[in-house]
This record gives sequence, C-alpha cells and structure tokens, in this order.
Amino acid sequence: MTNLLPVLLAAAETSKMPSVGYGALIALVVFIFASLWIGALANRKTREGSFMTGFFLGNRGLGAWALALTATVQSGGTFMGFPSLVYTHGWIVALWIGGYIVVPITGFGILGKRLAQLSRRTEAITVPDLFRSRFGSPALGLVASLFILLYLSFMMFAQFKAGAIVMKTAWPGSGVLSVNEDQKPFALSEKALSTLKEDRVSEAVVQKLTPLVGYGFSTERELNAQLKSLLTADELAESKDRIVKRSKQLDRLYLYGLAIFSLTVVAYTLMGGFLAAVWTDMFQSVLMFFGVMVLLFASLHQAGGLDNATRTALKNTGPGYVYGPGYDDKFEGPKAAPNATTAPRMAYDAAVPREFLPLSLALSFFCVWVWSGVGSPASLVRLMASQNTEVIRRSIYLLSVYNLGIYLPLIVICICGRALIPELPGQTDEIVPRMALLATKDWPGGSLIAGMILAAPFGAVMSTVSSYLVVLSSGLVRDIYQRFIRPQATPGELRNAAYLSMIFVGAVAVAVNISPVAYLQAFIVFSATGSAATFLIPAIMACYWRRATVAGALAGMIGGASTVLSLYMLGILEKTPEQRIGQLTSFRPYYLCDIDPFLWGVLVSGLCSVVVSLLTSPPDKALVSKMFDREPAASGS
Repeated sequence: MTNLLPVLLAAAETSKMPSVGYGALIALVVFIFASLWIGALANRKTREGSFMTGFFLGNRGLGAWALALTATVQSGGTFMGFPSLVYTHGWIVALWIGGYIVVPITGFGILGKRLAQLSRRTEAITVPDLFRSRFGSPALGLVASLFILLYLSFMMFAQFKAGAIVMKTAWPGSGVLSVNEDQKPFALSEKALSTLKEDRVSEAVVQKLTPLVGYGFSTERELNAQLKSLLTADELAESKDRIVKRSKQLDRLYLYGLAIFSLTVVAYTLMGGFLAAVWTDMFQSVLMFFGVMVLLFASLHQAGGLDNATRTALKNTGPGYVYGPGYDDKFEGPKAAPNATTAPRMAYDAAVPREFLPLSLALSFFCVWVWSGVGSPASLVRLMASQNTEVIRRSIYLLSVYNLGIYLPLIVICICGRALIPELPGQTDEIVPRMALLATKDWPGGSLIAGMILAAPFGAVMSTVSSYLVVLSSGLVRDIYQRFIRPQATPGELRNAAYLSMIFVGAVAVAVNISPVAYLQAFIVFSATGSAATFLIPAIMACYWRRATVAGALAGMIGGASTVLSLYMLGILEKTPEQRIGQLTSFRPYYLCDIDPFLWGVLVSGLCSVVVSLLTSPPDKALVSKMFDREPAASGS
C-alpha cells in the first residue's frame, strides 16, 4: 500500500480539471449531421457511372486535395496514442514519427503513378482485383482478399471502440477525459468501491480492495486471483460476484456511444460509398488542421513559449526528455498488481532503464512509417482512384505539408503539456483533452472551442472506419461474391450485396465491441505493419518487374505475413529474453536484433518473391505486354 501512495496522490492532483461540458457534445452532433449530409451528396455523385466503379472507387475522380487529405492515414491514434508517447518520452518521439513526413515523397512517388496506370489498364476496382488481373490468377486474388479481410477487421474493430469512447467522453458529466484504446475489461474505481458499499459489501472488504484501485485486469481470472490474495475465503464467497459485477467496464454511456457511432458511420457510408468516405475524410482533415493550430497557439501562450516549455518539462522529468533514447517515466508501463511476486515485462526498474527509441528502432521506424501507410490496402485503393498522374504529383506536396502541420504542432502541444501538467500517472492519453480544456478555459466560448478540438479524434475515427467499410465490402462483394458465387450478378444484385455486406460488417463490429478486447492500439500497429509487410513487395513487383510470377507474388505475401506474425507471437508469449525497448505494452513483438518486425517481414517477402519468381516459369508474354508496353491506340492517356 505504501508503494501505491505516490501514484494515488499524483492521480488525485491531476484529476482536478474542469469537465468537458456541452461544447464537445454540440461539436460532435454538428459533425454527425454534416457527415450524413455529405453522404447524401456523395450518393448523387456515385450515380453518374456504373455502381461498382462509382460506389467503390468514386468513378476514379479523386483530385489532388481529395487524394492528399484522404491519404493522411489519420485515425484515433493521432490524438490518442501519439500524444501519449510525446508526453511520456519527450522530444525523441519527433524522430520516431519523422519518417511519416516523407511518406508521400517516397510511397506516392514510387508506387502511385504506376499503380494508377495498372488499375486503369486492368479496370481493377479493388486491390485483389489488381493482383488477379496483373498476374492472371484468381487464386492470388483470393489470397489477397483473405489477408485484407484479416488485417482490416482487426483495425476496424479497434476504431469502433475508439469512436464509442469518444462519444462517452463528450457526454457532459461522464467524468472521463480519456480516449483510451487499451482500457482493461475489469478495473475497480473509487466510484465502484462506493457502489459496493451500497450493495451491502462490508466496510472491511471495501478497505481491503483499496490497493486495487487504478489497476486493470485483462480477464476475470486475473481479478479473482488478486481477490484471493486480499480477502478471506468467507469474504470472497460472500462478495466475489458483486465485486466482479462492479469491476466490469461496460457502462450505459459506452453502449450509447457505440450505437450512435455505428449507426452514423454505416449510414453515411451506405449512402455515398467511397466518395462519402473521401469527402468526410477531407472535412475532418480540415477541422483537425485548424483545431491543432488553435490549440498550438493557446498552449504556447499558456506555457510561455517553446523554450520555456522545454526547460520546464526538463525540470519536471529528466535529461532523457530532450535527448535520446527518451525519458523513462516511472508512472507508465505495465505494473505488478498488489501482492504479486514478480514484476511484468517492461515494468519500471531504476537499475535497468527502458529505452523508447534506441538507434536500431529509430532506423526501423523511419522505414515503417514510410511504407506501412502506402503499403496498406486502404491507401492503395486511394491511389487507384486518382484522376491522373498530375493529381498524384500535386498531392505529394500537399500531403507533405499537411502531415508536417499536424504532427509537429502536436509534439509542441504535448511538450507544453508536460510543462503545465507535470504528472498524469496512468492517464497520459488524456493530454490533448486536458490541454484543450486548460488552454481555452478563460476564452469566450472556450467550452465550444475545446469541444471542436475534442471532436477531431471522432472525425478521424469515423473517416477511418468508413474507409475500412468500403474496402471490406468491396472485398466481400467484388472479390468473393461476384468472382466465385454469382459471376452474372446484375447491378441491382451487386448494390444489394454491397449494402448487406456493410450492414453485416458493422453489426459484427458492434457485437465484438459490446465486450471489447484490450490492446486495441497495439492491434492497430500490428495490423498496419503486417498488411504492409504482406503487400508492399508484391505491389512493387506487380508495378515494375516483368519477370514476376504468380508463385513469386504468393510466396512474398505469405512470407511477409508469417514473419511478422511469428515475431509478434514470440513477444506476446514471452518465449524470448526481455527487451526493454519500444512502447510500454505487453502486446509487443520480439525485436530480432532490436529491429522492428516490419523490416524483417519486408526482407523475407522480398527474398521469397524474387527467388520463387526466378525458379518458376516466366509469365505469359501477352499478359506482360498488356501491362507494361505502350498501347498504340491509347493516344489520349
């Protein structure tokens, strides 16, 4: 109990913050109605061409601004996980995210133009469509479809929970500021202890439960194990059911938020399809940019400038906050539960500091951010939907400036946050909401301004889910239903199948998140790097290597995916020596040679693709000529 006292006192101090008020709720309601209106407009636009091309690719009509602002790959993590890392570890996170700024220059420049050309030559609507037509193999298209369904399902389920928590956060009087994707399914709070007293649990039992406040448990078994160590057999038999019931984290506001979020995003995506996802993405990107700029100005004003903020943050932490490999915060990361005999991996230990970003991981993540974004199926579809090469070229400049205008200000805001709010034990994901409230509290209409800033994560999550719905629906309808179940389906049947598939995917996501899983932010990182390791090398081969074969592309997909999955399994199952590097989570991979699994996955994928292609028969010359040689009749292209 003595060891917990500093944490509990710090948490009590940081909890003295103003509530969100009605500003955030008003902003979210406005955003919801705006999204539905945009969906109705997109519905009219998609009717101008064929249903499949219009609904799933927007009639290949993305302009430079639309392509740039919808290829940002922003999600709830932009305002959740990333600010938490900056607040916890300091300026080193700028190097961690630095590669993301050059994503458009490298990714778009290398893959964009050629991918758009191939999609037009093959008339591909989906990424599996593109692989199937490029290599002339339905089997390869089916494997690509299955991988996409796997990765995007993980990512989309995570975003549904994030959207529900944002709605809960915005509700006046909810008592939460956190937009946390790693919330444990079981946890005891002070409010839960008070409720237990009302449930006629004895005062002695409630007092014994006090050390568990603030700790989360992934399963009911973990919670029961701690209860056995704290209570007598009679106390446990009499009170266990009531304690477990009050520790469950599902609540009425969360379920309302999940319902509102799900109905909204599925409704406007049903109405407008791909264009609805793109246009709402543009809308939220503009709001996000202006919201970040306002918060940047307000934060610097409150902190007395960047130099003063950095010096104050350094005084509140230690030298690691301004130097690599990053500050090791004793309040963050996995913690041993009361009465535990051993500490979990990555728990704080002053004798063995944790390194957030050693040089090997710095080099790894420079490559990860460059390629994981453009190598994902959702990003590849955006490139396929662009109008022409000139549009892609202009979007490169726009997207580079936009990414710089989002992430660099967020870094500064969180550095100011560390100066103004020295400690947020276990609540670092609240730094942006807290800064929004703190920096605007004295402004006229400050609640509404703070609400608009807090609405940014909701918009980011909504646009991300909408994009994933379109990609998943197109995979189910185009790549499975039309290709293998009903090849002669009419446009009306395809339209109904698309609508039903979106409703089905949305319903599954809601069902999964009624009892949500933990580690969702880590799931997103795993899915992003896994999908890029699976598709990046085969996509480059499809675009530029005439000798690439079906077997080579298939080997590349399987090799990249299996490598990333294997390294994650080794880390999660703790079958390797402890590595005190990287993010502070138990859902973490094994960093072979201290290098991120993504790079190993790409390396294995590349070797498998090249070796197997060279060992198998060359592809059909006519097919290769169609994909690579200039078409004499295409004078207007």
